[in-house]
Order: sequence, then structure tokens, then C-alpha cells
Amino acid sequence: MTGNFENEMNLEFISKSSNEAFARIAVAAFASQLDPTIEELADIKTAVSEAVTNCIIHGYENEAGIVKIHTRLYKNEIIIEIADNGKGIENIEMAKEPLYTTKPNLERSGMGFTIMESFMDKIEIESIVGVGTKITMYKKIKAEEKAKQIANMP
Repeated sequence: MTGNFENEMNLEFISKSSNEAFARIAVAAFASQLDPTIEELADIKTAVSEAVTNCIIHGYENEAGIVKIHTRLYKNEIIIEIADNGKGIENIEMAKEPLYTTKPNLERSGMGFTIMESFMDKIEIESIVGVGTKITMYKKIKAEEKAKQIANMP
């Protein structure tokens, strides 16, 4: 292990939609070591669900592929990388626009990145057409509580 993280986990699974719930629960269970609030845990689960669903539906277009999750825990932050070796994103800025979708026939299409951004502190998207996509999501745990403690210090 390298870096100043406290713990890390790697997870790989086949890009089947039935594995989305497994990924969400596995990351949430791992994140629970940081003692997050129920709301923070729900935020993490939602963001992981969206990222994994994007890999399955857009990256692999419902064909078999591997989704990889690499998660690192720091003192009060979780960093989650979710990657595929799928088709990649041609225009990341356009893909991040609310309601933009390449699959208009699907329910809830076009909100994945918007949802990830609203539930996490920061997201980074790296993608190469024909090679794949990696989404890195950052979330501070109990940031509000820690800020209150600092504010109340003498």
C-alpha cells in the first residue's frame, strides 16, 4: 500500500444490472468504517449506483464487460473510482449537462452525472473513446459536524 490512506478496497464484477445493488452495498459497507451519517451513506450509495449504471448502460451498452471499483478511505474522506473498458464518452462536458442522454428511450436518462455531482463533494471524469471511462468521486465524512466542532472551539 502507498499513500496516507487508512484502508483500500478493489472490486471487479461483470457488467450486469443485477450487480449494481451489490456494488452499492459493498461500497457502503466499506465506507461504514468512517462512521458516516445515514444521509452520507445514502449519498454514497446513490452516487455509486449512478456511476455503475452508467458503466453498464453506456460503457458496455448492456454487453458483457468488467466494472472496476477502487475505494480508498482517509481519516474523514472516501475516494471512489469506478471504471469500465467500454466505448468511452465523446464529449464529457455535453454528457455532464442535465437531461443530456444518448439513450432517450430509457427512464431517468440524462441525470447520472448531475446526481453524482449533487451527492458527492467533487467528481472527476476521465474518458477515452474506444478505451473506457473512469469516474472519481470524493466525499468528506461528517464535514458539517467537524466544522461545528471547530467553530465552537475557544
